[in-house]
Amino acid sequence: MNSDTLPRRIAMISMHTCPLATLGGKKTGGMNVYVRDFSRELARHGIQVDVFTRSEDDCQPQVKHDLGYGARVIHIPAGPEKPIPLNQIARYTGDFINGVLAFAQAEQARYDLIHSHYWLSGLVAEGLRQAWGQADLPIVQMFHTLGHMKNRIAQSDAERAPQSRIDGEEHVMAVADRIIAATPAEQAQLNWLYGADSGKIVIIPPGVDLERFSPIPKAVARERAGVPPDYKSILFAGRIEPLKGIDTLLRAMALIQLRCPYTVENVCVHIIGGDPWAENPDDEMARLQEMRRELGVESLVTFLGAKDQDVLPNYYAAAKMVIMPSHYESFGMVALEAMAMGTPVIASEVGGLAFLVRDGENGFTVPSRDPEALAERIFNLLNDDDCRRQLGRQAQAHAQQYAWPKIVDRMLNVYRGVLTRA
Repeated sequence: MNSDTLPRRIAMISMHTCPLATLGGKKTGGMNVYVRDFSRELARHGIQVDVFTRSEDDCQPQVKHDLGYGARVIHIPAGPEKPIPLNQIARYTGDFINGVLAFAQAEQARYDLIHSHYWLSGLVAEGLRQAWGQADLPIVQMFHTLGHMKNRIAQSDAERAPQSRIDGEEHVMAVADRIIAATPAEQAQLNWLYGADSGKIVIIPPGVDLERFSPIPKAVARERAGVPPDYKSILFAGRIEPLKGIDTLLRAMALIQLRCPYTVENVCVHIIGGDPWAENPDDEMARLQEMRRELGVESLVTFLGAKDQDVLPNYYAAAKMVIMPSHYESFGMVALEAMAMGTPVIASEVGGLAFLVRDGENGFTVPSRDPEALAERIFNLLNDDDCRRQLGRQAQAHAQQYAWPKIVDRMLNVYRGVLTRA
């Protein structure tokens, strides 16, 4: 690849959530991991990466270098410097744009390309391009989740994406130079639901850090994660929200306990995410805790709260299996990380999970919202050590193709294309 056609400096926009945030928080999940690890790998290729995100803590330094040499996270004040609901963040895009402009001017920084994540960041990218007066400044956009898909699985008005988001997504698709889809399924969604220009869309899946997520001896992982040697851990990790389908997992465990109580002896379902100890837990956490009581699985299910991303490998390795019962996932970073650890995954056959998890080969897929099917697969893996080990080995082998250096090489080809055209 000709390095002369590559960007020297990139503005990475992740307005609504910081890549350094603890996994499982209200707005933190696979996108945070993506931006963090992707930016690190770009920096290893000699590209300066400035990740701009909204400041949620006025005690944090504005610039953090936690991503390593060549990449930094820049916290931009825009609205209250505290966590606020996602639906309120859009009103501060103008403030955020002005904050980025002021920072770039103070640093005399000039960017060759903007890479934006989520629709709000896409609006920011357009505003920056206009303010800088660079009509040919390329914008590469990745949505991570889509409003139309959220609405397709919503079961109440509260779960629906507002029309302003749908309109914003359509606008960003029109102004972006390239749109990165994680899977062929997402490409189809962009085409069919939004009428996006097929010529703009490139399929590049997220990557995984194979140094961080590699097999750990079970005994070591159990000790680090605090899992007793005689316990069988079943793991969920992610945001605590309805579309994650955690209620399906609780119902599946209740079915197994009812029908085969001996199977769940010394079994513990660990749920990583959210804040189960809050004085006023959010609606979904409160609903799940009440459901746990009603189903009689309090002794089986433990809410562990949000966890730092650096300790997650221990939980993955300590687990017999990782469950992703989501109603929708554009990709499924947790599944990929678990697979890289050699831990089999049982996932809903939806979105990117249907692309990533190959049923009977590197894990199992089940229909969404089907506790019977999920219970059957969990039961099988709990009772068949040979199957579980074989799936784990094949999952680890499959994950090798998603190594970040390979993924970034593909993205650099996209960058070269838009810069050459510009």
